[in-house]
Amino acid sequence: MSVQTEELNELHWMMEMLHTIDVGLVVLDRDYNIQIWNGFMENHSGLLPREVKGKLLFELFDEIPEDWFRRKAESVILLKNKAFTIWEQRSYVFKFNNYRPITGTADFMYQNTTFIPLMSTTGQVSHVCLLVYDVTDNATHKKELEKANVDLAILSQTDGLTQLFNRNHWQQCIETEFKRYIRSQHISSLVMLDIDHFKNVNDNYGHLVGDDVIRHLAKVIREQVRETDISGRYGGEEFVILLADTHAEDGLVFAERLREIVEESVVIYNDIEIKYTVSIGIAEVEPTYTSVSQWLEHADNALYQSKDNGRNKVTIYQK
Repeated sequence: MSVQTEELNELHWMMEMLHTIDVGLVVLDRDYNIQIWNGFMENHSGLLPREVKGKLLFELFDEIPEDWFRRKAESVILLKNKAFTIWEQRSYVFKFNNYRPITGTADFMYQNTTFIPLMSTTGQVSHVCLLVYDVTDNATHKKELEKANVDLAILSQTDGLTQLFNRNHWQQCIETEFKRYIRSQHISSLVMLDIDHFKNVNDNYGHLVGDDVIRHLAKVIREQVRETDISGRYGGEEFVILLADTHAEDGLVFAERLREIVEESVVIYNDIEIKYTVSIGIAEVEPTYTSVSQWLEHADNALYQSKDNGRNKVTIYQK
């Protein structure tokens, strides 16, 4: 076998390999016209090599941001170094459909792409090579894991019955707010409320009805609070709401509105109609406080003063 024949065979094998590898291979000239288009690109685009040969990349694939792509490629040409783009930065360069069997729910193929400068015999960059990797499986799994972690974090902060913050997370929130007050002296008020005679509800109608009443109160709270307020279930039938940047007098307006809505509401469980009321206490943060526990204690004192005065009332803590 002659040397020339061996070289032709090697070239044939190399071209066959480049055409069949499971990686996209595109070679562009300096004007971004396509010169090489391998089987991976053909299979996913539906375009044959002869159909794209000599065609401007941006005319065939208008989803590619031309300014971004040119900046990326020109830096590769100028510096004569590889460059990369990963799916976290840009989901894809070529918008191909996803046909992966494992992650068939993905709408498109996630891609990592490598830009490689190709030198001529004179040492100048004459072409740019793109290697396009299908990373849909990895990307989808990572996104699913991130979503699962977010869902788990939310779950760990949430009270299952009311979907408000649970006591542990709410306690952390008030600790943070208290530190903010110490630093900036921003005023805030703490609202604590309790369902009146809740034991009678459980005793007369059962715990399922009691749970419905608790859920109803949580719904009323969610509808009345602002986005900046922090509300949670403190335990049993007791709830707490942190009103940031709110004086006790303004907190009283909010609490009275909440109390009236609850008083006028009816909880229906099957054919049973239940009316209930709440008692509320408010404590404005004070410069003399040295800990969150004092703040909570004063809100609790105001709450019990409302109960002692006949329930279904709102009381602001007074020294």
